Amino acid sequence: MYYAVTLATLVTMGLALARAVIGPTVYDRVLAVNMFGTKTVLLVSVIAFLFGRPDFLDLALAYALINFIGVFAVLEFFRTRAGRSEFDEGAGG
Repeated sequence: MYYAVTLATLVTMGLALARAVIGPTVYDRVLAVNMFGTKTVLLVSVIAFLFGRPDFLDLALAYALINFIGVFAVLEFFRTRAGRSEFDEGAGG
């Protein structure tokens, strides 16, 4: 059963990666990358259970925190960049 979960997780990671590449907007791409990171945490956790390595769970937790903070950082970057471009357009006209 755990091998089926691993395979299903890999398939959904592939679909998330495809959405990150194809995504029509930046926010779709950021959401897809966030989903990919979440599925990576799940995959590392399942592999930790399969191989009997509980220390991998610490790595999964650290990766989850980095993924969480990273998504907010990227969204804040795009939000300020969009605000700055609106300011530049208003000053030029």
